[in-house]
Amino acid sequence: MNEAERKFVDVGGIRTCYYEKGGGPPVVLFHGGNFGSTELADNALDWDTIFDGLAARYRVVAIDKIGQGRTDIPKRDEDYTMGAVVRHAAATLDALGIKAAHLVGHSRGGYLTCRLTLERPDLAKTCTIADSNTCAPGISLNDVVFANPPGTALGIERFRWVAERYSFGTAHITEAWLDDMVAVASGDSYREAVRKMEQDGLKSRLFLPGLLRDKMEMFGWIRDRGMKRPTQLMWGYNDPTATMEHARALYDLIAARERRAQLHVFNQSGHFTYREHPAAFIACLAAFIEGVG
Repeated sequence: MNEAERKFVDVGGIRTCYYEKGGGPPVVLFHGGNFGSTELADNALDWDTIFDGLAARYRVVAIDKIGQGRTDIPKRDEDYTMGAVVRHAAATLDALGIKAAHLVGHSRGGYLTCRLTLERPDLAKTCTIADSNTCAPGISLNDVVFANPPGTALGIERFRWVAERYSFGTAHITEAWLDDMVAVASGDSYREAVRKMEQDGLKSRLFLPGLLRDKMEMFGWIRDRGMKRPTQLMWGYNDPTATMEHARALYDLIAARERRAQLHVFNQSGHFTYREHPAAFIACLAAFIEGVG
C-alpha cells in the first residue's frame, strides 16, 4: 500500500481516505480501533501485509474509518459513537458505488462489518469478522492486558509495547507500521479526538454506553433474524483480548440461524491474525469467498 493507491472521497462533508487496487469482485477491509484511541492509531495501513496479495484476484478497498487514519474526525460531539462509524462506512460504500461486497473487519471493524451486514444487506455478499471482542458476547479484557503501559501516550514506545502485547510473535511489527501510526497520531485532528474522548469524557459518557446498547440490539437481531449472509469468523488462538471464548460465543450465536457460518482458528497467532499469518489468511478468505460463491 502506498500513496499512489491512496484516494479521497467526500462523504457527507467528511473527507474520507481509502486505498484501492486490483479488479474482480469487491473486497472491503475495515481496520480496528476507534477515534481518539491511545492504545494504537489504527488505520487502513494495518492491512499492508495482505493488501497486494488480495488485489491479485479481487478489487480491494481499504477504508480509513471516520476519525482515524487520514479521514476527518466527526464534526459534532454527538457523532463520537460507533453508530456514527457504521453510518459513515455505509455512506462511504454508497459514495464509491460498492454493493454486494465481501466485507472484512478486524476488531472494532469486525463489529462494523457485522452491523453493516444486518442493517444494509445490499452492501454485503459475505461477512468476515476477525478477532473482535467488540462484536462478541463477553467481557472486554483490554483494560487488564494493557494496564500500566510504558512511555508517553501516542509515542512509538507505547505503540510498540501495545502491538507486542496483542501479538504471539513480533516479526509483523515493522518500523514502517509503527512510524505511520505515530504520524497519524501526531496530527492535530487526531489529538483533538483524543482530547474529546479522554479529557472531555465523550468516551465514558457517550461512546462506550452507546456501543453497549448497540451491541445488545445487534445480538437480538442475530438471535431472532439471523445474518442472512454467509459469515465467517477468523480468530487467533492466542489472542489475549478477543479470546477463544469470545469466538465460540459469537459463533454459536451466528451459527444457530446461519447454515453458511464458518469459524477458522489460526494457531500461534494473537490479535492481528492477518499480519502474523498473511498467506494463510489470504488463502482462507479466498476459499470462503469462492466456496460460498
